[in-house]
Amino acid sequence: MSTSPDSTPAPARTTAPPAAGTAETALRQTLLSRGYLRLLLLSALLGVPVALACFFFVALQHELQHWVWTSLPEALGHPAPPWWWPLPALLLAGLIVAPVVTRLPGRGGHLPVNGLGGPPVGPAALPGVVLAALLTLPLGVVLGPEAPLMAVGSGLALLALRLRKGTDDPQAAAVVANTGSTAAISTILGGPVVAAVLVVEAAGVGGARLVALLLPCLTASATGALVFTGFGSWTGLSIGALTLPSSALPRVGPDAGDFLWGLPLAALIAVVITLARRLGRRAAAWNGSAHGAPAAWRVVACAVAVGVCVAAYALVTGRSPAEAALSGQATLAQLAGRPHAWPVAALLALVLFKGLAWGISLGSLRGGPIFPSVLLGASAGIACSGLPGLGITPALALGIAAAATAVTGLPLTSSVLAVLLLGRAAYDQTPLIVLAAVVSVVVTQALGRTTGNGSGAHRP
Repeated sequence: MSTSPDSTPAPARTTAPPAAGTAETALRQTLLSRGYLRLLLLSALLGVPVALACFFFVALQHELQHWVWTSLPEALGHPAPPWWWPLPALLLAGLIVAPVVTRLPGRGGHLPVNGLGGPPVGPAALPGVVLAALLTLPLGVVLGPEAPLMAVGSGLALLALRLRKGTDDPQAAAVVANTGSTAAISTILGGPVVAAVLVVEAAGVGGARLVALLLPCLTASATGALVFTGFGSWTGLSIGALTLPSSALPRVGPDAGDFLWGLPLAALIAVVITLARRLGRRAAAWNGSAHGAPAAWRVVACAVAVGVCVAAYALVTGRSPAEAALSGQATLAQLAGRPHAWPVAALLALVLFKGLAWGISLGSLRGGPIFPSVLLGASAGIACSGLPGLGITPALALGIAAAATAVTGLPLTSSVLAVLLLGRAAYDQTPLIVLAAVVSVVVTQALGRTTGNGSGAHRP
């Protein structure tokens, strides 16, 4: 049949072509409109200050963490933190966070058991978010910095928007908040790629709306990345992004054993992460956080319970309690760098006790849920790497992908994160990584996870 305009049937000529043309025209008008171009310019300008704010936030957090877990024990005559060290540290964390979540605006940020998401954090709530994260994460709270960083990004972006005149459009405010949080999360995830994929997958939109949302996020993330990659003769700033010593991992292709053991292991990791999140919901219901009115003494009790779990790990294994405390970023690097140095019993104990501590932290304290879950998945994978036919690199790769998917509900984002973390070693593991993410999201859905996508990206 002829495809010329003269021979096109009337119904087709009046429906399909105009619809496609209208969508393309609408997208062109949006991207070239004066308001949208101003939004792109604002996004480019926001990237650098947001990245600098994140740098100082993370740098100060690392300094405090080093002082609490290294300098102070050494000053007291301990070459490593003793087993009881988490008990007073987490008690102090509870005493600090309790008034923040009960009295300050914004309650110190959203509850981490609900994922990374929640409404954008406005400037008024920003001080509480910074105080809760900056003063408690270094004390051993088993959460990561990603959610507070996103709150810092969205808060600064909304503050910049508020300083402009004639910016009362709520849709523009939502896009700017999302842009700021994306620029912030890209700094800790090692660059704009994972953050951009997260926006695409979490937004749940397509076509013109997706392009209009993605461009400001990419712009802010790219300009912010210059702070860390350097520009010209300036080498940039070093930040504690989530990285692994991938050169220590053998680069081998997966075989039948990796898939036969790996996919059931991915399902098991998804079950472990889901059970820990259920513990978080129970903790939130018990202390009142699930209803928006937490009781201060119960928040403190939950923090002490986290300390007990971390101390129990040190007592049972004879290893440093710092391995089970904190976000797990440093422990993950140690595990990937020297996987054979960890006994299987120690890895299983880490999954048990850190999983319990993480679950309680999710429902009571403040921080991000992703980093500790990645360590739990990696630990479970390495612990099972001694099974016949399952290699260390495939076990680590699928563990990261399965755990990240289980906590975020975003299989594509989690797969990209695992690939970037493993570097060159990930090339041959990509099929296993993707299948592990698929298995994980199916298992979490089958277990009735009801917390939404948990991605943390604010939809415009």
